[in-house]
Amino acid sequence: MSQLSLSLDSSLLVRDVTGDYRPANADEVLQAARRVLAGQMRTCEVLNSPQVVRDFLRVKLGALEHEVFAVIHLDAQNRVIDYVEMFRGTVSQTSVYPREVVKEALARNSAALLLVHNHPSGAAEPSRADEMLTQTLKSALALVDVRVLDHLIVAGGAILSFAERGLL
Repeated sequence: MSQLSLSLDSSLLVRDVTGDYRPANADEVLQAARRVLAGQMRTCEVLNSPQVVRDFLRVKLGALEHEVFAVIHLDAQNRVIDYVEMFRGTVSQTSVYPREVVKEALARNSAALLLVHNHPSGAAEPSRADEMLTQTLKSALALVDVRVLDHLIVAGGAILSFAERGLL
């Protein structure tokens, strides 16, 4: 077997506009992975499959060079309604407006939320500001009967859970 056929055998292939197959580039593989993980997340019960959520968030936010604050909206059975990237910031911070988070939760008729943001620095440890924001959002959302189940920080491949740390 030639070296070319060996390398093609281990490559993922995509069909181009002419109908021919060629090796997929890294961006095409990542886009396909995001689609698969998003589909899995929408069809599973989040609390019964935290690994799917973590995998999705690693792919979605793990390599970003700027901060993003997102919300995963859940129904009364903790099934995913939607994933929404709400705020975008700089390399070290982003502004989050509790009023907007509450409005989005009400618009989607969410029963519960998973709060998510990334740390491009690669350090998953929550800052004091992260802890204060979580408590502010939890209080604001409680006024409209929306539960905050967790706040996850994505730092590259590492993910920290506020719930697992006892910070909720």
